[in-house]
Amino acid sequence: MFVESVVRWGAWSLLLQYGLGVAAGGCPSRCVCRLEAKEVICSGKHLNSVPESFSSDAKRLDLSYNKLKTVGRRQFFGMQQLQELDLSDNLISMIEVEAFQGLQNLRTLRLKNNRLKIIPVGVFSGLSSLRFLDLSQNEILVFLDYTFKEMVNLQTLEAGENDLVFISQRAFFGLQNLQELNLDRSNLSSIPTEALSQLQGLTRLRMLHLTISTLPNNAFRKLHRLHSLLIKNWPLLDYLASNSLIGLNLTSLVISNCNLSAVPYAALRHLVYLRFLDLSYNPITVIQGSLLGDLLRLQELHLAGGSLLRIEPGAFRGLAYFRMLNVTSNHLTTLEESAFHSVGNLQVLRLDGNPLACDCRLLWVVRRRLRLNFDGYQPTCASPDAVRQREFRDFSEKELPRLFTCRPARILDRRPQEARVEEGTTVLFSCKADGDPFPSITWISSHKNVVSPTGRIRVLPNGTLEVRFAQVQDSGTYQCLAGNAAGNDSLTVGLYVKGVPRNRTIPFFSEEGWTEPSNPPAANTSAQMAKPYPFDAKTLIIATTMGFLSFLSSVAICFVFMFFWSQSKGQIKHTATIDFVPRSSMGGGGGDGADGGRFTMKLI
Repeated sequence: MFVESVVRWGAWSLLLQYGLGVAAGGCPSRCVCRLEAKEVICSGKHLNSVPESFSSDAKRLDLSYNKLKTVGRRQFFGMQQLQELDLSDNLISMIEVEAFQGLQNLRTLRLKNNRLKIIPVGVFSGLSSLRFLDLSQNEILVFLDYTFKEMVNLQTLEAGENDLVFISQRAFFGLQNLQELNLDRSNLSSIPTEALSQLQGLTRLRMLHLTISTLPNNAFRKLHRLHSLLIKNWPLLDYLASNSLIGLNLTSLVISNCNLSAVPYAALRHLVYLRFLDLSYNPITVIQGSLLGDLLRLQELHLAGGSLLRIEPGAFRGLAYFRMLNVTSNHLTTLEESAFHSVGNLQVLRLDGNPLACDCRLLWVVRRRLRLNFDGYQPTCASPDAVRQREFRDFSEKELPRLFTCRPARILDRRPQEARVEEGTTVLFSCKADGDPFPSITWISSHKNVVSPTGRIRVLPNGTLEVRFAQVQDSGTYQCLAGNAAGNDSLTVGLYVKGVPRNRTIPFFSEEGWTEPSNPPAANTSAQMAKPYPFDAKTLIIATTMGFLSFLSSVAICFVFMFFWSQSKGQIKHTATIDFVPRSSMGGGGGDGADGGRFTMKLI
């Protein structure tokens, strides 16, 4: 019995000493102290000020979700072992200079969701070991020069959801090891290029929900280590300068939910290391052929939720590592196999949400439906009626040749077209074709060049070739090529232009007067002139005569005006008498006439 009492008394003594030790170790009231983890948890305790007497060996201090308004100078000076400090979700509007002095081992500092408007220089003094700093969801207006100058080991800076309007050029001075910077939801109106150029170790930059309208040239200069750039929800961004991304070695680029109406090919051509590209939710209508070939390492392209109408053949030519295409929720009716460098490398394809026309152009996709990964979203046919609303996985191999068909392109009018015209005439050659899908029309000139929709020799929207103001060198054969996925058809026409003598008048017709004559060989002719000016000899003579008469009339009017003006001045004296004294000769001699002289001058 005695022994049992002694044991109980010793146990209670030990517990009492342990409790006193905890109290002496510095656990403030209303806080929870975890000695093994060396944590002090004061979160959500309605504290109005920072408690005192913290344990000097604590490694984590949580003061979040309180009512703290200020952080005083050297507020945590005795906590040399502290590694994580959380001051989030308070009412802090002021932090004094050297507030964190003495926390030389601090790795993480959270100041999220407070009321900070400005951070004085020196606030972060002494935080040479800090790795993570969260300043998001405050009211900060500006980052001043040298704000972070002593944080040489900082790796991540969260500065989003502030009222930032300006970042000083040297605000990020000293952050040579910063790897990740987030500048979301601020009031910046332009890229802070000079400030960002201080972050030469930056690898990831995120900027969401900004009102910047353009990326200028050299916007991210000196950021040679930047691998990931995330630009999202910039509703005003509609232009990227051709050298805006120059100097970057990006592997991932996201420019989504912006206002780009075309793929920024010129800006992208510098990104030879790019593997991931996301241009989703932009009003882009077409991916042109052979313009992404500089992105040799590109593996994934996302262009979901846009306005895509077509992906041209050769759009991904040269992209040997291309394995994923996401074009869901666009306006595509088809995707031809010729768009890819090699469909054998394609692994993931998102075509759902498009009005797909299930014909021979999509046969290559349906035949790979078991090998391709549709990411859980099966493409669905929108036309023709026989297959409407059917998913690709529903088709059997037997019915594919019967349902996924096309009708080859065929030129409708194959009658010979030959025009023999004089220099200066306008010629029209017709080329109408039919097919399913509807064929495209291409004209090849007599010099073996593709004719464009603009210029003196051009292709009209209906496929007609127009040669305006025909010249001798335009003579030759022109070829019309009508083609679709099922086949091609061609038609050759001839144009022979006869030069006219230089002294012969060449008629000139205005564009409103161009008409199509009824004679078949000349049915394609209109008017143009060979000389560099559209005037004939008669016009020049009339113009010269009118100008000469105008000149004579002006001179006559001037003379009449001068006559009446002189008459109105009264009597005018027309002579003047002048007395003069001649200069004496060099020899000193003189004569009778040397004393003077007089003569009369008549004024005209």
